[in-house]
Amino acid sequence: MKGILLAGTLLLLAVAPAVAADKPNFIWIMADDLGYGDLGCYGQKVIATPHLDRMAREGLRFTHFYAGATVCAPSRSVLMTGQHHGHTRVRGNAGPGNPVAQALRPEDTTVARMLQQAGYRTSLVGKWGLGDIGAAASGLPRKQGFDEFFGYLNQQHAHNHFTDFLWRNEERVTLPNKVTPVGEHGGGYATEAVQFADDLFADAALKFVADHKSRPFFLYWCMVIPHANNERTRDLKNGAHVPDFGPYADKDWPDPDKGQAAMISRLDGYVGRMLAALREQGLAENTLVIFTSDNGPHNESNHSLVRFKPSGPLTGIKRSLTDGGIRVPLIAWWPGKIAAGGESDHVGYFGDWMATAAELAGTKTPAGCDSISFVPTLFGQPTAQAKHEFLYWEFHEGGFKQAALYQGRWKGIRSGGPDVPIVLYDQQTDIAEKTDVAAQHPEIVARIKDYLATARSSSPDWEPKWPAANKANR
Repeated sequence: MKGILLAGTLLLLAVAPAVAADKPNFIWIMADDLGYGDLGCYGQKVIATPHLDRMAREGLRFTHFYAGATVCAPSRSVLMTGQHHGHTRVRGNAGPGNPVAQALRPEDTTVARMLQQAGYRTSLVGKWGLGDIGAAASGLPRKQGFDEFFGYLNQQHAHNHFTDFLWRNEERVTLPNKVTPVGEHGGGYATEAVQFADDLFADAALKFVADHKSRPFFLYWCMVIPHANNERTRDLKNGAHVPDFGPYADKDWPDPDKGQAAMISRLDGYVGRMLAALREQGLAENTLVIFTSDNGPHNESNHSLVRFKPSGPLTGIKRSLTDGGIRVPLIAWWPGKIAAGGESDHVGYFGDWMATAAELAGTKTPAGCDSISFVPTLFGQPTAQAKHEFLYWEFHEGGFKQAALYQGRWKGIRSGGPDVPIVLYDQQTDIAEKTDVAAQHPEIVARIKDYLATARSSSPDWEPKWPAANKANR
């Protein structure tokens, strides 16, 4: 009997590494409110991002990739569910007035759940935004496919980079920062700033990788920088609160500008640490790392958009449905699998992560997704890459708006009411979306109009409230 048990144990030990090697590790790193033009490899001239620039040189840089939405919560919902903005559960930033509307439900299937069921160890580090303690508990990370969680549950709390507490799973972890509270949901700003949350998140992300290198893992690492501390901006006129100004300390700039630049260079350093750790631990050749941002850049720290040009050649910022609000940097890095120095104009979006991860993990994409794997693009096979006919976004703040991208070229935007004419941009000749060409292409407008009429499913939490309708009901 002992001999049989020993033989069985040896067989398991022999098989386990092969199984682990069969399934690649995944690390999805997401900045918060980082613009398309905020990185050197995307044209930034003022802020230094050497590690991400190196990541792009060693990997694949996407030039036409989209976030799930133009603001935080719905963008993350699209990423997690693999459903576009008109189908996903959370379609806007509901805020404390309606927390249930900003929570995933038991019937939702996240990419984390899919990978967990495929044998992956799953971890969320950083900002969540799709569930909270209390009424929104259905969306708590560990109820949505994550084995472990460390970070912020709700967005207002995440505004404060020097918070006095974080969550580890469902337990509060006290930090030594002294905070002036604003509101009832953890927001505020530190008067004694000791521990910077994103420093803790970087350490936690690195520890997770080191602790789980013997089995397949999915790390969803959601930095909070360079998001502003909106409450600090209102009270102190500077929402870019960082431990130090780093290489920008001696610049002849206002403090918000120094802080904004320091945040971006700091996140660049975190990514450098992670890639170095993967190399040192022999994990680089079996780990796909993706870096991106949840939406376009903000203007909420009281810093200068003119100085940094965070949208690059695009028009608009966060909360815009022009590309400045939704087109994001995306870099894919996987030594030995993804060819170095590549650039792709493949048109994809956050919802495609579901099918991509499923294909690489050898499992099935859940039913009801709006997801196309971009594995062929990762592996340098563009002719094998399927494409979306349409991509879709909507926006609920200040009156409902809709946008669709048709054939990867034609952007249609409707705002003001369901019968207001669609504005049309030809991205092939007008990347800045400055010229409305609807009159020249009525057949394209008609195609987009028909699509917008049926693109979204009904949601009692997110019914369209057009500005004209709001005005009529006053």
